[in-house]
Amino acid sequence: MTDQEGVDWIPPGADLSRPSAARIYDYLLGGAHNLAADRAVAQKLEAIQPQVASVARRNRAFLRRVVRFMLEQGIRQFLDLGSGIPTVGNVHEVAQAVDPHSKVVYVDYEPVAVAHSLMLLKDNPNAVAFEADATDTEAVLGSEAVKLLDLGEPVGLLAITLGHYLPEVRGVFGAYRDALAPGSHFALTHLTNDFAVLRDPKIAETMRSTQDSIYPRSRDEVLALFDGFELVEPGLTTSANWRPDRLAAVVDPEEDGLYAGVGVKL
Repeated sequence: MTDQEGVDWIPPGADLSRPSAARIYDYLLGGAHNLAADRAVAQKLEAIQPQVASVARRNRAFLRRVVRFMLEQGIRQFLDLGSGIPTVGNVHEVAQAVDPHSKVVYVDYEPVAVAHSLMLLKDNPNAVAFEADATDTEAVLGSEAVKLLDLGEPVGLLAITLGHYLPEVRGVFGAYRDALAPGSHFALTHLTNDFAVLRDPKIAETMRSTQDSIYPRSRDEVLALFDGFELVEPGLTTSANWRPDRLAAVVDPEEDGLYAGVGVKL
């Protein structure tokens, strides 16, 4: 049996010839929506850096904490850019557990991620997913799906492990910032070479065999992505160390690998 045979989450016509970051991430998180080519790349990454799955899990935990934090600040609508393949603890699950009327729009250009999201959300009137390139800001913001949100009210904008896949990112995030109402929150995580865990150049070389090359950025470059936002405490840190759960151990940034932060639009 091929990867596609008997699998209802792969849309017709999807290009399965190259691995994708969304499906590799799903594999690292222990998910089932990945293909042999994705698993092969993930296993190469794990051979280079055995902690890569731990980095992915910490990133996912950051996402859950961020959504809960935004809900505490009164945010009830979320735009998740580069949302990937849904797995346990996805944005709508966290948000709607607090307020069932919370609205979530997922955006991804990976057809498998979108197809599975649509299956998951088919009976959920307050959450939707659609296929689009997040860098095409006009198309995203003008889409029918985004009309689920009221952009005149604060929005939680999520760019979790998105920016390092974009060769030019500052203008992209700036366009979304300009479209949001004051009081909106912006959260991101971003891969960096500043820390040892993901510094090995073989990691970037391996990702170039997929649909998604990576562009690590320095602390100053990531800080610049928050132009127009005021960072909340503890400022720009790493994914595991941004407002960790009470019993969570502090993680050495050298082992974390991702910058993380949340800002509020002034």
